[in-house]
Amino acid sequence: MKNVLLTIQYDGTNFSGWQRQPERRTVQGEVERVLSILCKQEIQVNGTSRTDAGVHAFDQHCSFVGDFGIPVDRIPVAANALLLAGSYRPGSVSDVRIVGAREVPMEFHARFNSQGKRYIYKIRNAKEPDMFLRNQCYQIPKPLDHEAMHRAGQYIVGEHDFMCFMAAGSQVGEDTIRTVYDLEVTREGDWITLSISGNGFLYNMVRIITGTLVEVGLGQRTEDSVAETIASRDRAKAGHTAPPQGLYLAKVFYDENEMKL
Repeated sequence: MKNVLLTIQYDGTNFSGWQRQPERRTVQGEVERVLSILCKQEIQVNGTSRTDAGVHAFDQHCSFVGDFGIPVDRIPVAANALLLAGSYRPGSVSDVRIVGAREVPMEFHARFNSQGKRYIYKIRNAKEPDMFLRNQCYQIPKPLDHEAMHRAGQYIVGEHDFMCFMAAGSQVGEDTIRTVYDLEVTREGDWITLSISGNGFLYNMVRIITGTLVEVGLGQRTEDSVAETIASRDRAKAGHTAPPQGLYLAKVFYDENEMKL
């Protein structure tokens, strides 16, 4: 028996999220399908992050256990060939790709051994939208003050009860206290990037934080109102939920010392 940790990248546009769902195309479902063919047995993977429909990943991880003959280092090549199979277009690329595989101790679990994650959120702040980027970013035509967004974001850094940034109606199976290690908002030309890392994130937390900071950038709320919103623990006092297509799982950390920017 082997326990294998995979590193995966995907464009979430045509997926109904990460998690396996009946009659729906999901990233987990596609990965399990090709691994089951390669390993000649039913394979189920444990993912680190259950990203929503439309969300992308540079560095998703999952682990699985199986008794199989294919060398671990050959899994990415063989799996990617199967993921691409059936394409009739020369030079086409699959929307999910396994970029790494390594054997780990049997007790290792991709989700429970994770020490934290980093997400980035991409905003294109230009007067005219770009239709070819509609699935890769949040396009906002009105001018955004990214420096105000960054200053407001510093109220979020630290250990807080982040219930105000959790999607309304979510079931709270555990406490809502999390630690955000860093949050930066930077700009390069028309592109604004929010980068945030922490030991864990509530459902839709990064997208609601982004929506709240966008409202700061538009002048619709003050910078210090973010602190008041966190103290309120009230979802209604936070901003809108930014759309999924701008969100990317950028890094999964298995070493706590790597987490800060």
